Amino acid sequence: MKKIIQLAFILVILTFVTNCGVSRGKTSVGKIVKPEFSYDDEVYVPVLKSERKNFFKDSEPETKWVDSIYTQMTFEEKVGQLFMVAAYSNKDTVHVNSIDKLIKENKIGGLIFFQGGPGRQANLTNRFQLKSKVPLFIGIDAEWGLSMRLDSTYKYPWNTTLGAIRDLKLIEEVGKNMAQEAKRIGAQFNFAPVIDINTNPKNPIIGNRSFGEDKMNVTDHAVALMKGVQSQGVFCTGKHFPGHGDTALDSHYALPLVSFSKDRIEKVELYPYKRMFDEGLVSVMVAHLNIPSLEPRENYPTSVSYNVVTDLLQNELGFDGLIFTDALNMKAASKFLKPGDIDLEAFLAGNDILLFAENVPLAVQKITEAYQTGLITDDRIAKSVKKILHYKFKAGLNHYKPIDTKNLSNDLNTTFKDALQYQLYEHATTVLKNKDNILPIKNLDQKIAYVKFGDDTNSSFVTTLKKYMEVTEVSDTNLDSLEVKLKEFKTVIVGYHKSDKAWKKHDFSETELVWIQDIAKKNTVILDAFTKPYSLSAIPNFEDFEGVVMSYQNSDIAQIVGAELLFGAIEPQGKLPVSINEEFKDGFGLTTEKLNRLGFTAPENVGMSPKVLSQIDVLAKKAIDGKMTPGIQVLVARRGKVLFQKSYGYQTYEPITKVQNSDIYDMASVTKMVATLPNVMQLLEQGKVTLDSKLGDMLPILKGSNKQDISFKNLLSHYAGLQAWIPFYKATLNADKSPSDKYYSLNLKEGFTTRVAENLYLRNDYQDSIMKQIADSKLLEKKEYKYSDFTFILLKEYLEKTTGKTLDVLSSENFYKSLGMNNTMYNPLRKLDVSVIAPTEIDTYFRQALVQGYVHDMAAAMQGGVAGHAGIFSNAMDIAKMMQMYLQKGNYGNIQYFKPSTFDIFNTCYFCSEGNRRGLGFDKPQLGKEGPTCGCVSKSSFGHTGFTGTMAWADPETEIVYVFLSNRTFPDSNVENKLSKENIREDIQKVIQEAILDK
Repeated sequence: MKKIIQLAFILVILTFVTNCGVSRGKTSVGKIVKPEFSYDDEVYVPVLKSERKNFFKDSEPETKWVDSIYTQMTFEEKVGQLFMVAAYSNKDTVHVNSIDKLIKENKIGGLIFFQGGPGRQANLTNRFQLKSKVPLFIGIDAEWGLSMRLDSTYKYPWNTTLGAIRDLKLIEEVGKNMAQEAKRIGAQFNFAPVIDINTNPKNPIIGNRSFGEDKMNVTDHAVALMKGVQSQGVFCTGKHFPGHGDTALDSHYALPLVSFSKDRIEKVELYPYKRMFDEGLVSVMVAHLNIPSLEPRENYPTSVSYNVVTDLLQNELGFDGLIFTDALNMKAASKFLKPGDIDLEAFLAGNDILLFAENVPLAVQKITEAYQTGLITDDRIAKSVKKILHYKFKAGLNHYKPIDTKNLSNDLNTTFKDALQYQLYEHATTVLKNKDNILPIKNLDQKIAYVKFGDDTNSSFVTTLKKYMEVTEVSDTNLDSLEVKLKEFKTVIVGYHKSDKAWKKHDFSETELVWIQDIAKKNTVILDAFTKPYSLSAIPNFEDFEGVVMSYQNSDIAQIVGAELLFGAIEPQGKLPVSINEEFKDGFGLTTEKLNRLGFTAPENVGMSPKVLSQIDVLAKKAIDGKMTPGIQVLVARRGKVLFQKSYGYQTYEPITKVQNSDIYDMASVTKMVATLPNVMQLLEQGKVTLDSKLGDMLPILKGSNKQDISFKNLLSHYAGLQAWIPFYKATLNADKSPSDKYYSLNLKEGFTTRVAENLYLRNDYQDSIMKQIADSKLLEKKEYKYSDFTFILLKEYLEKTTGKTLDVLSSENFYKSLGMNNTMYNPLRKLDVSVIAPTEIDTYFRQALVQGYVHDMAAAMQGGVAGHAGIFSNAMDIAKMMQMYLQKGNYGNIQYFKPSTFDIFNTCYFCSEGNRRGLGFDKPQLGKEGPTCGCVSKSSFGHTGFTGTMAWADPETEIVYVFLSNRTFPDSNVENKLSKENIREDIQKVIQEAILDK
């Protein structure tokens, strides 16, 4: 018979899983769906009481300790153990002294802490414990972590958000973290989880505190959270018994009515309790509810009902753990009976601990009088008090130690919590609609607008969106005007951002509903809702939306993950925990394609140590304090996830403009790798050039020169005998270093359109002179490795003649647009404001001006800023995309830019045996002591450095991308290169390697 029941249970689960994510009907217009249930199935059959799991088994020493303490107690001390009093760490000395008095005079057994701060609470706990003869129970409502009550603590997602997650190991991990935090501040009880099944969408007090509307999903999550909490030696309290999920009133203010039959309550509300009892739940909190089917006396709260607390909870369900009342100051209880009387009734009903008693001395008096009249027996007192003492022993209070307050804040806010938070939101975020596979957004070469709704912050969402492509924020106070602005955009992303505080209203305003519906009718719209699911119930028609995403909360990480999902860096895994309408029901959730674009995470999630990575801050400070560079950008990615992105210092040594992650830098020679090289790779793949192609055949100007027989392979390996460079600009200056009128014009005019700097134009035919000087230059006498700018100047010429397009256009069309490198460009002043561009130098030898937004390299400037060897401006995020594309051997965003075999050809060191470390266009790790890296990266790694203080490097073996940007040339590039001499870039790379945890 037992096997038959088990098989039936398995079939029920399989049916549930199969149905998850299936759309069930058309959208209902503006109507909140109240779930309907079939209560005859999914019946849970409890195990025998003797087979229940027990996290905290009794032991012989425990029993001896309990009996010893109990026999030494006076009656007053025994009664005092029944009370857990409210305490606050943000109140004055009057409050603190009142607690002292209750401990001293009434011998209270515990405290439930409410608002305050962790340090203050820890100090108060130490104070109060010191004054108590028997150690106090310390409890706290920490349903989403200590932050529910305490400032400066970590906030985990609400239960509704967690209810969208199907990986229960993550829920268990949340429980472990919550318990460790509770333990660290000296608490033995976390009054969680809420296991109310929220079958009433308009429930005013449960809502986000519930895991959802499905009893099995709620139970699975509650059990997982409980296992996590209790595995750390902290006690869970399931609440609010027998079930507060389908109520229309808040019991803080009135007595809610639950009018269901006992059969319905048995099969729905009590379902999670039965399973949790079998799994070892320590305690239960009884709610203040009016349930006529369980307690026939009119308006009689369940918390003081013998029928509920003793007959149902203890006798029928066999629960023998600790039983708490809900707070007795709540109006649902305090309106029923006065202080003192309500406490007595609650104890008589069978509760063990009276929570938040309003008048302890009076309550003690009432209980004492009842004892004296025989209404309360010694056995009844012993039952609860000994139970309390047993759990005090299990909590280790028999050997109480004060809380160590040293490093308390750091211990409560470890970086790993962010790592877990990323995982939680990646598994919770839910796609509800994906018409014509609009998600993920594949085409990054389109105009996208972002429109904000809601009254909370949105900066993390918008910032992350802009890391993928150019997104324009659009707003207006007039709907018609807004619609006009949106006409030029192909797609509109609408973000609905409501406060991440649980008690705030999350509903759309009437105006917002009108506006959002109108925008959806007239535009291609993707809605991402950072709010509770029920908020979307007010939207009358989802037919007009192409994409709908439920992100649940408006935390920074939720916003980052939401943006990641829109662009395919992650795939959605969440399922709705509650029903929104007839189309989007509990368990619904779509999957979308994952694109191999860079995402974002915490270091631990990709096997990196944040503690070690923090040394990057030290090195950046060293560089800035030592005036090696005024500002720095550093980015580290691993396994396709950006795990570290910071900016340091200012754009100049004047502390005026702080460096932002979005600012752009002159990339100098990194241009070779991110502009010229990928285009050349495509030409080789197309068969237009081979490794054996000769320069004389590639460029007619070199035919008959001493360079005509240089092979393509030798050229890209810097093994062609070319000179390092020629200072082309010097021949165009007067004796006083001012630009010669023969070559320059201060105004744009015919024949002088090559812009070198602000109000300085070079004659157009000088480009031919540059090529001729290269063609006529001597080769090195000895064949050896010699880094030369000529290589990429010549390749630019070849690319443009072969394709018929200029290198800036070619790079943008072939790579930057589709990669989402919208901050990567030549001549950035044509598109960007100068304020976002770090200056590179105050030029006193050529242009006689501040160089900001114009390429620093003189030869590149003389080519109008578009050169093969220099000229690209970018930021760390954009460069990381190109490096990740290389790391993925030509594929990014599921676009194949060139074959893996092509990449391998270019990432090969062909002349290592001759002492030349270079690949084809790529720099490689040093062969000896001197070189561009820390000497601690793999031989398969590749990258490039730049004269202005830039570096980009990728390592296939560790899957790491590292980008370092600076303007170390400011204000004078001719002074000693201290950034290089002090090995700042290399030392940061070394730190990154040392931060790898899974080598």
